[in-house]
Amino acid sequence: MLLFDLDGTLIDSNGVWVEVDDTFLTRRGLTVTPEYSHTVGHSIFPVAAQYTRDYYHLEESPQAIMDEWLALAQDAYAHHVPLKPGARAFLETCQARGETMVLTTACVPQLCKAVLERHQLAPFFSHILFAQELGVEKRDPRYFQAVLTHLGVRPEECTLFEDSPGACRTARETGIQVVGVYDPFYEAYQADLKAVSHRYIRSFTQLLKDGE
Repeated sequence: MLLFDLDGTLIDSNGVWVEVDDTFLTRRGLTVTPEYSHTVGHSIFPVAAQYTRDYYHLEESPQAIMDEWLALAQDAYAHHVPLKPGARAFLETCQARGETMVLTTACVPQLCKAVLERHQLAPFFSHILFAQELGVEKRDPRYFQAVLTHLGVRPEECTLFEDSPGACRTARETGIQVVGVYDPFYEAYQADLKAVSHRYIRSFTQLLKDGE
């Protein structure tokens, strides 16, 4: 069974969140710090919103923060976010081989559904699992245990494609085979990603060329 992350893996969307963070904080006369960016990256929405409120001592509620983020990101996901190079062709290749594919994402369901509809990706996946609905962040080992339980499979039966070093680490510790996928958002952490992945790729075109 093949497990796919969405943001930064199948779609080139991490830059959207850099812009969302910049816009949100600039409106308040604040700036993004490396610590903040690293912590909220790939966190589930409610956790990221609470962290933002605490980190910058904001008066807005977490719900108000999430509403503003959604307003900023919705147009991009619905109309502009592109697929990563080779992503569709690789999904088509796996589908032709009869592989079962599952989307496991920390993306907000509303935004995920918008981008899946735009690129007509939903039919590739037998299941779409949202970290927000499971209530656990991907960097928490309980996340992948919950995914495996939901799917009724053993870890050794699964291969994960993921760009986040933290998520790759917890998946590997769970016993899942991990393919680390390069994304510029984690440029500074590529050594970590390579270290925790069984295989590292720059893009899906690499796998297509290798005939995998």
